[in-house]
Amino acid sequence: MTEQINVGMVFERQKTAEPHESAAAVGSGGLEVFSTPSLVALFEGAALQGLAPLLPQGFGTVGIDIHVKHMKATAIGKLVRCAATITAVEGKKISFTGEMFDESGKIGEGTHVRYVINNDDFMKRLS
Repeated sequence: MTEQINVGMVFERQKTAEPHESAAAVGSGGLEVFSTPSLVALFEGAALQGLAPLLPQGFGTVGIDIHVKHMKATAIGKLVRCAATITAVEGKKISFTGEMFDESGKIGEGTHVRYVINNDDFMKRLS
C-alpha cells in the first residue's frame, strides 16, 4: 500500500497568510501575525496533500506526532510555504522533516509522523 511512497520525496504547499490564521484569531497569542498553530497546519497539510494521491481509494493518513520550531514572525498577507520531505517509511508509518518559509526566508522547521489508515475502518472505531 505504501510502495509508491519513498524516502526523499518532497511535498510543497504554499498559501497567503490570512487574517483567520493570525495568533489573535486562533487564540494562541494577541498579535495579527501568522500563528504557530497555522504553521503546524501548513506542515501537516503539505504532508497530507502530498501523500493523498499515492494511496489507494478509501485510504488516508492521520498525523500522530509533530514537533515544530517557529523561528520568525510573518505578517498577515505574506506568502508562506512548507517543504515536507519524507525521511522514513516503516510500513504504514511515514516520517517527515519540514522547513517553512515566508517571502523573506526561513520561519520554521520540524518533524512530523503520519500513519496510513483505512478511512471507513478508522471512523467505525470511533462510533
